[in-house]
Amino acid sequence: MRKAMLLYNPLSGRRQGRRVADVEAASKILRNAGVEILAAPTRSSTEAGAQAREAISGGCDTIFACGGDGTIHDVLQGMVGTEAALGIIPLGTANALAHDLQIPLSATGAAKAALLARPVRLVVGKVEFQNFSGNRGSRYFTVAAGIGVDAHLFYNLTPAFKKRHGMAAYYVKAWHLWATHKMPFFHVEWNIEAGELRKENVTELLAVRIANFGGVLRSLAPGASLGHQDLRLVLCKTASRAAFLHYVFQGLCGLKRNVRGIELAHSSQLSCSTLDSVQQDAQNIYIEADGELLGTLPATITMVPDAFNLLVPTGWKSS
Repeated sequence: MRKAMLLYNPLSGRRQGRRVADVEAASKILRNAGVEILAAPTRSSTEAGAQAREAISGGCDTIFACGGDGTIHDVLQGMVGTEAALGIIPLGTANALAHDLQIPLSATGAAKAALLARPVRLVVGKVEFQNFSGNRGSRYFTVAAGIGVDAHLFYNLTPAFKKRHGMAAYYVKAWHLWATHKMPFFHVEWNIEAGELRKENVTELLAVRIANFGGVLRSLAPGASLGHQDLRLVLCKTASRAAFLHYVFQGLCGLKRNVRGIELAHSSQLSCSTLDSVQQDAQNIYIEADGELLGTLPATITMVPDAFNLLVPTGWKSS
């Protein structure tokens, strides 16, 4: 690491008053180690990727996303296909990717760990969807993509509510949705071994890349790993709210996942669409990636090989 850009989200997490101080503290540690440091706030979620590319064009070999999973997601859009490494200073609310990589959750601790870290070339998920303007859009993701009630959570989670209540905001809204959301079915097709296709109607789909989300969720999709070349799918084939709650409860208790109507699978490519049935609810079925609301169905999710370099702590294992 010779020259690094720290891009920080001034609106991320609950410690917004400390944001600049946290970034300056991380910068000082890196600078004292001989790294040339630049720092700037992200102009917007749609421009963070362009800012990363501008910094790379200016000679930066490392781009730090200083914020939560949403900030990492935004910066990632400009990192795919480059040789620069993506580093993480976790300053967000959930910090799922930092939990999975076991990066210290303080700015100074994360900066010290980065000085000993190594870049690892990884595959990345890519989701294509219909945006809210009715056009096709696409985004890369590192943590997970979700379709159904999971994404509906982020549709209902306002920035002000999230800022005020932090992680509690997720739990409150998730409980409310579990109790009230209708959970309409949609169609999914995914590839399995030897190019064979599976087809199901589901109410919820999670395409997961990490093993440990941290917090109460921890292992949401057993068998997922950033080091794998595929996605770990969680397919909810039932409209039973109790079944999905039972699945989450088993994870909280460290029990083996065995819930009727919920299937785990591995896949590197899938497509989702609304049902053609006249009984299909007109309600939009939303899509999120890394906790960022993206749009609606139809959607495809694929894996992009040899996509980007991620700075991982010493001792991190790919599986």
